[in-house]
Amino acid sequence: MNTNTPSGKKRIQLALLLGSLGLLGPFTIDTYLPSFPTIVEDFDTTASLVQISLTACLLGLGLGQLFIGPLSDVKGRRKPLLFFLCLYLLASILCSFAPNIYFLIIARFIQGFSAAGGLVVSRAVVRDLFSGKELTKFFTLMVLVGNLGPIIAPVAGGIILSFTKWNGVFIVLACIGAILIFTVSLKLKESLPVEKRVPSNLPQLMGNFGSLFKDREFMGYAFTQGFTTAGIFAYVSGIPFVYQNIYHVTPQQFSLLFGVNGLALIIGSQSIGRFTYTIPERTFLKIGLAISNVSGLFLLIALLLKVPLIAVAIPIFFFVLSISIIGTTSFTLAIESQGHIAGSASALLGLLPFVLGSLSAPLVGIAGSYTGIPMGVTIFGSSLLAFLSYFVLVRRGTIGVQREKSTKTSF
Repeated sequence: MNTNTPSGKKRIQLALLLGSLGLLGPFTIDTYLPSFPTIVEDFDTTASLVQISLTACLLGLGLGQLFIGPLSDVKGRRKPLLFFLCLYLLASILCSFAPNIYFLIIARFIQGFSAAGGLVVSRAVVRDLFSGKELTKFFTLMVLVGNLGPIIAPVAGGIILSFTKWNGVFIVLACIGAILIFTVSLKLKESLPVEKRVPSNLPQLMGNFGSLFKDREFMGYAFTQGFTTAGIFAYVSGIPFVYQNIYHVTPQQFSLLFGVNGLALIIGSQSIGRFTYTIPERTFLKIGLAISNVSGLFLLIALLLKVPLIAVAIPIFFFVLSISIIGTTSFTLAIESQGHIAGSASALLGLLPFVLGSLSAPLVGIAGSYTGIPMGVTIFGSSLLAFLSYFVLVRRGTIGVQREKSTKTSF
């Protein structure tokens, strides 16, 4: 472990700060979800176009990480982060004054692109300071803070909508951006020394990505995480219409139902933190994949049979639980061996989920806003693809390496 690794009170403060930066993603995505039907009415547009505003945000989050990850390997973590936070503040203001759905879509892309700074840099800082089991344990602590986002964000969105229009949501996000700029300026120290930074040239940066793409095990974990996240974004994009249009819950009731699933994220991540020294990360990952596929299948059946709300909410809860387990373990297993290119590795790990998520989100609206079947199909399909990514790329690749080593030893 790094000799400058914080401990005690400073360790908790760092987890709170980095976790808060991680909150920027879920807050940017989730806070305006209760306002989907209202935005449709205000702009006299369709559900699919409003969902494209979410897709634009997800694409921005993915592409932004691809940009800031290598940049942080070259320039350090702190300065690029502050620049992206300032851009986030500006983009949030633009969203609040959007005159039509098309302007909102463009502004949401910029907002997502800039929010990527908090996601990728916070993870790279963790890798700068920790390794091994300590990396998993601290990342779990940081995720605990970050997982408050899916609980607080939709509830906050529902509260904001109770006394103002949807524009107010983006004013609040602008205020969050301003607070983070101030806090990072005062509290976050540079974690990547100059001597450990990679050369500032494009061929070297492309070479870093090339080496990651050639790493079968790394890419297996990346696709496992990516397809799982595609399922969660299908849920995020479709559930406002399923709950409010099909089951006729109010925006405030939706916020509470959505927020309850945030407890599943906390349960999953804290289970890993509690047993990280006794249960291998790979075992946790397999458990998460099993839960994801079983709950995805039950959700699809429930939506096909048009069962009561509780029979839909329960498999969704367990599906979200699996996301926390898969996301934490796949990330730590993938980034553990990446060392000084942790920024690039973190960027690629962040890119795939948001690219795949941007593809899955519009699928849930292809049959209109009064059916949940496309959402169920997308969630189950994504879970199955995540399962195959692990067992085809990671597990078989590891078995192949072990056999190769065994053969060489026998000679």
